Amino acid sequence: MSMSRRQFSMASVAALGAVSINPLAAAEPAVNRRILLASRPVGKPSTENFRQESVAIPEVGDGEVLLRTRYLSLDPYMRGRMNAGKSYADRVELGDVMVGGTVSEVVQTNHPNYAKGDLVSAFSGWQEYDVSTGQGLMKLDTRITRPSYALGVLGMPGLTAYVGLLDLGEPKPGETVVLAASTGAVGSVVGQIAKLKGCRVVGIAGAKEKCEYAVKELGYDACVSHYDDDMAAQLKEACPKGIDVYFENVGGSSWEAVMPLLNNFARVPVCGLIAHYNQTELPPGPDRMSMLQGMILSRSIKMQGFIVSNYIHRAPDFIGDMSTWMAEGKIQYREDMVEGLQNAPEAFLGLFKGANFGKLVVKVS
Repeated sequence: MSMSRRQFSMASVAALGAVSINPLAAAEPAVNRRILLASRPVGKPSTENFRQESVAIPEVGDGEVLLRTRYLSLDPYMRGRMNAGKSYADRVELGDVMVGGTVSEVVQTNHPNYAKGDLVSAFSGWQEYDVSTGQGLMKLDTRITRPSYALGVLGMPGLTAYVGLLDLGEPKPGETVVLAASTGAVGSVVGQIAKLKGCRVVGIAGAKEKCEYAVKELGYDACVSHYDDDMAAQLKEACPKGIDVYFENVGGSSWEAVMPLLNNFARVPVCGLIAHYNQTELPPGPDRMSMLQGMILSRSIKMQGFIVSNYIHRAPDFIGDMSTWMAEGKIQYREDMVEGLQNAPEAFLGLFKGANFGKLVVKVS
């Protein structure tokens, strides 16, 4: 089963059920500001790859709704959509609006299922307004205490953490779980679920304040900084019994430090490799492929990549469990909120430098 990110974004929130939420009163501007893909990056993207323009607000036809974007999600996968090559999802064409999940408000409606003021999960991209036929839109449930949570802990990143750890990682009480980007949108959820399952959890992060947050606020047993020259030695010390589950979403030096510590029958779910997204050639250094292949064979290691949209059938269980854990105070979640659509390109670039602290969201209006 394979679904687009648009279908997943809507279906995961659909599992919560539908309910109307009154919008905040706001005067509508005369134009639709939007950010387009101006050029394809070679290596690291820059602000020059984006272009902002203002166009007329689209008109609403029969059976359609006009959506105003309230919150826009910024995620690493968007870097792949900027490339010309084939991937698991369609690329963004030059001159098109950048893709992205949104929480949007219905400001005009000719659709029987949507009323003015409804807040919905949508995929409107990097723009203030969008017209939809209603296909795939889902009203937010009252159990989402903050609308922007539908883009994070109760949306795609949350489900990624849930299925990646539980379905592929299969953690058992007493095992050691290690994760990189351990305070990010996905990693912070992975680590906390692992603790709920009775595991020893060791995080890998960047800034010292992120490591402190992982231990003091998220409840990890330890956290090491990949900025430290002796990170590999610190990780080995923090994992005296080796590593049973490594949740991979970074690659690079984190993976190099983890690989020798993997135990027999270790599981490695792979959901991302952000350290490599901007590479244009193979990284320098020794070729470790034969070492990895030998370890996979001799230690019976299971290493599996996954795309979260292929696990949409797990959304009802995820929503039920995550809503309960959050209500009971067992899951903490942090957002990095950026004000203004015009700041989306700069904030997006910061994803690849570890500038964000928590789920990166743009408050558009």
